[in-house]
Amino acid sequence: MIELKNVTYTYPHSDRPALSNLSFMVRPGEAILVTGVSGCGKSTLIRLINGLCPHYYGGNVEGTICIDGKDNMKEKLCDISHRVGTLFQNPESQFFALGVEEEISFISECKGVHPKEIQTKLSQTAERFNLKPFLKSIIHELSQGQKQKVGLASLMMEPLKALILDEPTGNLDPEATLELAEEIKKLKAQGVAILIVDHRLYWLKDVVDKVIVLEKGKVVREGIFPDLDSEFREKYGLRKLEVTDKRLLLPVKTSSGKPIMKISKLSFSYPRQPEIITDASLEFQQGICGIFGDNGAGKTTLARLITGLNKAKSGTFQVKGKTIRQKDCLKHVAVVLQNSDHQLYMRTVFEELRASLEAAGCKGGNDAAEELLGIFDLQELRDRHPHSLSGGQKQRLVIACAFAKKPDVIILDEPTSGLDGANLKRIAGALKKLSSEGKAVLVITHDLELVDLICDTALHLPLPVQTANQPFIN
Repeated sequence: MIELKNVTYTYPHSDRPALSNLSFMVRPGEAILVTGVSGCGKSTLIRLINGLCPHYYGGNVEGTICIDGKDNMKEKLCDISHRVGTLFQNPESQFFALGVEEEISFISECKGVHPKEIQTKLSQTAERFNLKPFLKSIIHELSQGQKQKVGLASLMMEPLKALILDEPTGNLDPEATLELAEEIKKLKAQGVAILIVDHRLYWLKDVVDKVIVLEKGKVVREGIFPDLDSEFREKYGLRKLEVTDKRLLLPVKTSSGKPIMKISKLSFSYPRQPEIITDASLEFQQGICGIFGDNGAGKTTLARLITGLNKAKSGTFQVKGKTIRQKDCLKHVAVVLQNSDHQLYMRTVFEELRASLEAAGCKGGNDAAEELLGIFDLQELRDRHPHSLSGGQKQRLVIACAFAKKPDVIILDEPTSGLDGANLKRIAGALKKLSSEGKAVLVITHDLELVDLICDTALHLPLPVQTANQPFIN
């Protein structure tokens, strides 16, 4: 079980506690959800339970944190990890191996399990998480959703007393999300104590036994799902309890006027792999187009092709009727990739925004940066180092940097994966404004709430072969 008694934690060089007087218990066979706005202390709570705070990050802990009856403060970090497994929000941060098969087997090998037993467990676990076709793959070639499955599969190779899931559905398609819900129910039946940190609530309604809501490091409500009424969720920036899946209800526009961007005869394959896009033609017009598909369908690859980050095997590119080289697409297209850490380089949030504005050739960089801080609710984080922010705060920052470019086309790859309800609405409003200014907005997302809020049209992947006179049109 997981048990916290009167826990207060303060990071090194901070004069304010990140968490204050927390007390709760997760019993064997029980699942508890912890939610709250970005920066409320959810990640810190995870670090306290898995021992990273204070054994790695340092800081001061008051109160007691026990896993299976043993006090974390008296245990080594390596011993704590034998009792509690963690799936981090960014699964790349916990991988040790290059290959999928090696990564999933890693924990069992470290524990000295016999190779034959490892192979049996590996086969069963890969089947369980639909990873058999990818066992011989290199991890960095997988989609983020597939990486998330690999991270969870590796944890399931050996018995655990407790499991922590940090935003586990952030990169999963809705179908895989429902599969995860069933896996959690099975783990509960096996007596595992499960702590889930997530902004998305709808998929957990019949899964968790209790909900804890944090605000500025303190518990503001502890109860069950019906306690999260609409007034309370609005007050504390939480998401919806029920969501309608509108992906298949969105229309495909007919061609009208000149497209902002047109791509013809696009083909692409990764080295030593079959083509994943063959002879496709696309048009993107003013509006907000949702790009949908299963994990691994090629959504992120398409985004990288449109921006010129991946070199196409063939294809022609036009922006506002003018043919351009693929490598020049990035001058007209802004992109927000899934892993925000890969797009942050400066020492402060303000410097990050100002650098983006300067790169885009915008005058009055300081004033424009201040305006973006306000639009994306980043004023209090102005002087923070970008990599010290929470996942949701980083996400808002990289989106703000993309807006600074004032592009003709903006592509956002899972832009709301770590966002609470209040900031989801904030991003949705900003994207609608961008669309109203004549821009083409392409949103790669599994977030059904975002789809409901903003998407006008849909593009479903994988793309079938198209003829030049029958393009996909957003």
